[in-house]
Amino acid sequence: MTQGAAYTLLLQFPEAERHLSAAEDIARASSPNLLGEVALRKGTLAYWRGDMTSAESMYRDALQIARAQGDPFLEVAALGSLGLVATEEERYDESIDWNRAALTLSQSVGNKSSTAKILGNTGWAYFQLGDTESALDLFGRAAQASAEAGSMDDVLKWRLDIGDAYFAQRDFQAATDTYQNALQLARNLDDQGAITEGLENLALVDLERGDFDSADHNRNEILQFVKAHPDHYVSLYALLIAARIELGRQHLVQAEQLLQSILHDPDAESSLRWEAQARLATLYADAHRPSDADREFRKSVNTVEAARSSIRNEELRISFLTNAAELYDDYLDFLVARNKTQDALRVAAQTRAQTLLEGLGIDPAKESSPLADMNWNQVARRENATILCYWLGSRHSYLWAIAPSGQLKLFTLPSRDQIDAAVESYAAALLGPRDVIETAGAAGAKLYTTLIAPAKNLIPRGSRVIIVPDGSLCGLNFETLLAPDPKPHYWIEDAVVTYADSLLLLAAERHSSAPAHGKLLLIGDPVSPNEDFPPLPQAAAEMTSIQKDFPPAATTVLSGNAATPESYLHSRPGQFSFIHFVAHATSSRMRPLESAVVLSKEGDSFKLYGREIVQHPLKAELVTISACHGAGSRYYAGEGLVGLSWAFLRAGARGVIAALWDVNDASTATLMDRLYSEMSEGKNPAVALRDAKLSLLHSGTVYQKPFYWAPFQYYMGL
Repeated sequence: MTQGAAYTLLLQFPEAERHLSAAEDIARASSPNLLGEVALRKGTLAYWRGDMTSAESMYRDALQIARAQGDPFLEVAALGSLGLVATEEERYDESIDWNRAALTLSQSVGNKSSTAKILGNTGWAYFQLGDTESALDLFGRAAQASAEAGSMDDVLKWRLDIGDAYFAQRDFQAATDTYQNALQLARNLDDQGAITEGLENLALVDLERGDFDSADHNRNEILQFVKAHPDHYVSLYALLIAARIELGRQHLVQAEQLLQSILHDPDAESSLRWEAQARLATLYADAHRPSDADREFRKSVNTVEAARSSIRNEELRISFLTNAAELYDDYLDFLVARNKTQDALRVAAQTRAQTLLEGLGIDPAKESSPLADMNWNQVARRENATILCYWLGSRHSYLWAIAPSGQLKLFTLPSRDQIDAAVESYAAALLGPRDVIETAGAAGAKLYTTLIAPAKNLIPRGSRVIIVPDGSLCGLNFETLLAPDPKPHYWIEDAVVTYADSLLLLAAERHSSAPAHGKLLLIGDPVSPNEDFPPLPQAAAEMTSIQKDFPPAATTVLSGNAATPESYLHSRPGQFSFIHFVAHATSSRMRPLESAVVLSKEGDSFKLYGREIVQHPLKAELVTISACHGAGSRYYAGEGLVGLSWAFLRAGARGVIAALWDVNDASTATLMDRLYSEMSEGKNPAVALRDAKLSLLHSGTVYQKPFYWAPFQYYMGL
């Protein structure tokens, strides 16, 4: 067993497998108490091989044996290892759950070394989820515990991570101090990789602070280090840092030479290549060479698209464009400055919801696509709606307004940071106990003035509006914005508002409508799986009220113990015109397709995950997720808000109704009752949802507050 573990660390996998198989045979014959240890090491072998499925299976076996034998040390190792597998597969929410269980047990038995690693691994999961405050706390505790256990290599790792967290918070002084501390420790330990990482990080901080002399000093140290420890990637990255320094100093000739040297290197990685191309384009734009700038911007976009298309994992493609957000900001600013309104809109449109579109059989990246030269005025005319397409940029934001009449207008808006701050403030007010029309009127009115008023003349009262949001606007219900005339009122009273992830999705050929009384799958009122998801008191009443609007012969109901993930997957969901969930839901920020509808427990399973939903094609006219956060809680550059609503759209649903925030059980039941009653009278889902909301808004009860009627939104599919 020990020899197998050693061969694993030496990456001699066949020898490792041979020894561990022999160890397992001996353990089965004479030492069954060691089968858990063997399973743990076999899991580690699979982990190092990159076979996460087998690794997870082995670690689960080890966990089961550890618990049966009452071995807390083995149980800690198995729990922590399962956390590592979840981290490797970027299932960070799940990783935190495993690590929490491991940490509690590790601390109870006084295992300092394991405690330190678990703390740090948990911190990394929180960092990836964007919770830098929690990450800083956990990294700090991990560094202290590692120091107490005498593991200075781990102390170094956690200090570098602490610096990354400060950098993400844009606390550049704290990041600098932490990186310098880590760099000194790396030199003491003669850790070559960490030395390079520390110097690169310090140079990046210097560039953000505009301290080009310090950045140059750190770059020179990197070059001296590379002479002694050759590394081609590090050498190229040092060239990119040097180019950014020269750009900052306005030494354009020198910067161009450095960038060209990167681009002429056949071994330059894609990320370096597209950044060099984008910075070269910006250089040409500043030098009043627009043709050269446009050429390099196009090259950079093509490099990004080629790198993205090489990624097979759909979930990884969702987040890819986050890495290139600055490039697209620069390109759009360049096009808008040259009055290339249509070109700017085309670029913006082709970056939106690419993963969703590809999953639905549409490839926006192909220039040969029939959508490439789409006349957006025709789309607005066909939909009989004014389309408002937004782009939030670091310097400028933009709104393209497309009217059915054929008008296309571009408006320049404040920067992303300014809009984000206003949206965050107003979103918090919407969740408060009082009506925002009384308490936060200024914030709601300001957002209306910023986001809607510029295009007001293109939006007749009572007309249909399709919002194509970006960034933080994905989490904003535009219906709650406060229009000023004739007196302050919610914009929902002026327009029928729906949402689309992409202009190209709107331009694609739409499915034909389902019958008004098509087949219904009604699933919900599940048995509570645990205390985190208590019973929903109004769930049964909501399900009963919905059933009355459909013929019994066309209705399939899965409730109570029958409302399980497996029952949905085995129901042939593609046969239904309407699917309605009445349940709790969870929203995963880091792995949106780990978002789930919480149903009744069957074995260990009680969650219907987004990744499972996309594997079962739908033809539904409407999927309604009557649950909290069904729309998702994280938006991605280019892809938009990704969660359960995205998953059902990706599966083929023509429309999805889902919530942006926590919903009230009682008001939701009332809203859904009115929604389906309106639909039974022939109204389409978007109009029916608006009417249901207006009935609450005008009810004269506590339900008139946006908190109760505004979380649900209608998302358009193919």
